[in-house]
Amino acid sequence: MKTKIAVVTGGSRGLGKDMALSLAIKGIDVVLTYLTKKDEAEKVAAEIQKMGQKSVAMHLDVSDIGSFDSFIGKLSSSLKEHWNTGTFDYLVNNAGIGATIPIGQVTEEDFDHLLNIHFKGVYFLTQKSIPLLNDGGGIVNISSGTTRFSFPGYSVYACMKGAIEVFTRYLAKELGVRKIRANVVAPGAIETDFNNAGLRNSPQRKAYIASQTPLGRVGQADDIGSVVAFLCSDDSKWINGERIEVSGGINL
Repeated sequence: MKTKIAVVTGGSRGLGKDMALSLAIKGIDVVLTYLTKKDEAEKVAAEIQKMGQKSVAMHLDVSDIGSFDSFIGKLSSSLKEHWNTGTFDYLVNNAGIGATIPIGQVTEEDFDHLLNIHFKGVYFLTQKSIPLLNDGGGIVNISSGTTRFSFPGYSVYACMKGAIEVFTRYLAKELGVRKIRANVVAPGAIETDFNNAGLRNSPQRKAYIASQTPLGRVGQADDIGSVVAFLCSDDSKWINGERIEVSGGINL
C-alpha cells in the first residue's frame, strides 16, 4: 500500500507541529513548512522520522503570494527526491498569526497583512497545489471558533477565517469530481504561543474561557492535531464540505 503524503503549512510549532505528529501517527509522511523557525521545523521532521515516517521541512512565507510558483517548484523537486513522486495527498492550510486589534484601531496595513496570510495566501497556495494533489486526497483548512462567536479585537482575523469557510465549501464542490474532499477545522481558544501566547500569559483570560466551556478548561495543541489527522484518512471518507469546531463546546 502506497504511503500517503501531507503538506502542513506552519508545522514547526503549536497546532501545526501537533498536526504533523498526529499525521505521522496515522502512518502519513509529512512535508512541513516554516517561516522563521527552521531549527524547530527540522526538529519536528526528525521526530517524525524517528516514528518511522519520512518528513522534510521547507521554507514558505504564506503572505508572499509571488513566491508560490517557486515554492511549488521546490516542493515538486522535493517530492521526487524523497518519495520518487511528483504528487501528494493532503494539504493542511494551518500557517497563520494572531492579532487582537479593536475595530477603531485597525489600519489598512493590518488588514492587508492578515488578508494575505489568512485568506489570499491560502486561496492561491491551494489553487497552485491542486495540480499536485492526488485524486482521492483532501484539503483541511484551519478556521476559528470566532467565526461562530465574537471576541473583541478579532474582527479582521475572524472575517478572514469566515472567508476560508466559504472557500472550503467551494473547493468541496469543484474538486468532488476528483474525489478530493475539503473540510474546515475551527479551533476554539488554544493554549499555545499563538498571538504572543496571549492566552497562556493571562491567567484571568484563561480562567474566564474555561468558565465558558462545558468541559471546564481551555484547549491544548494536542486537542486539534488528531482531528486534522482523522480528516486526512479513510475514516472520514464521507465527510466533505464541513466545518468541525474543536472548542470543547465554548459559548454554547
